[in-house]
Amino acid sequence: MSYPEPRYLGEKGQVTALFRPAPAQPDTGFVGSTSISYVADQETTGGEFGLYKVDMGPKTIGAKEHFHRTISESFYVLSGEVRFYNGDQWITGGEGDFLHVPAGGLHAFQNDSDDPVSLLMIFSPGAPREEYFERAAEYAERSREELEAFRVRHDNYFTDMLD
Repeated sequence: MSYPEPRYLGEKGQVTALFRPAPAQPDTGFVGSTSISYVADQETTGGEFGLYKVDMGPKTIGAKEHFHRTISESFYVLSGEVRFYNGDQWITGGEGDFLHVPAGGLHAFQNDSDDPVSLLMIFSPGAPREEYFERAAEYAERSREELEAFRVRHDNYFTDMLD
């Protein structure tokens, strides 16, 4: 494997680094006791990746079995224990553990423990995930057809919707 082709061809570099202080509150509350902070969205990274911090309360489902057609998804556990489905079996991830799911890979995650869990999710390339995080609970209350269209628009193909 080699490095990709250069994307910057200048000689001296540029002042382009972006610093984002930690927000006082998560950017969104999600279903149940889960909150999500937008560390670096696609706009921030020029579409290279999206990085999100997920805090889940005890006994919380993160996402049922699904896959993405256009993006990979990776997880890095900051604290607590989270159960990951790797397409074949459930495995327990703890602090410092990492799971990478290429496009098309079946996966799911949940917190089965009595303690909270915190993890980073990375989507590559970057995709506009914010609307999905902010409106998934709302669409879960709508018709099956509206929910499925919303999920497809956000590149989420849940296996329970493929029947």
